[in-house]
Amino acid sequence: KVAGIIVQQPLPECIPLRAVIDAIDPRKDIDGIHPLNAGLLALGYEGYLPATAHASVELLKRSGIELAGKDAVVVGRSNIVGKPIANMMVQKGPGANSTVTVVHTRTKDLAAHCKRADILIVAAGVPGLVKPEWIKEGACVIDVGVNRVGTKISEKTGKKIAILSGDVDFDAAKEIAGYITPVPGGVGPMTITMLMRNTLNSLKFKLGIA
Repeated sequence: KVAGIIVQQPLPECIPLRAVIDAIDPRKDIDGIHPLNAGLLALGYEGYLPATAHASVELLKRSGIELAGKDAVVVGRSNIVGKPIANMMVQKGPGANSTVTVVHTRTKDLAAHCKRADILIVAAGVPGLVKPEWIKEGACVIDVGVNRVGTKISEKTGKKIAILSGDVDFDAAKEIAGYITPVPGGVGPMTITMLMRNTLNSLKFKLGIA
């Protein structure tokens, strides 16, 4: 009766993530984290794409950003965002064909790598990691980071809510970048859309109408 399954990460330390992922039917893996779907993506074959990675690339495509031949730098190497984004952007075909470099917090001279990027995708999970001086003039910046940096009282409800920050200093970076996504309100809503798209495709497969 279930059309799609997602794993809300991180799991408690007592639950092995790999065991949970392996238990998912790959045909219901709507967040694209099962090894089968990850392998299909790496080979450029059809499968379920990780929702956040897919959302980032879809934002680029729908904003009319040309990816072919562009120098793209992905900051972050997670299995659900960094690696899948790199795999998607390096493939042959529309909305891809980029020259992709994957860097991370242990990369030497991280700033220099970011500075040369035509397209900079940041998914390191470190608030304010990318400084405005690291961004190339006119570059497209996709900020995937969603970090809780404090709390505040909502003006609408009067309840305590989290203060969220991206991996990029948005207010300063927007003066330099040609395009930039905000946090919150950028990649997040598109991620939900991609999850719903995968769920619909999973249901179609289940009903034999895909």
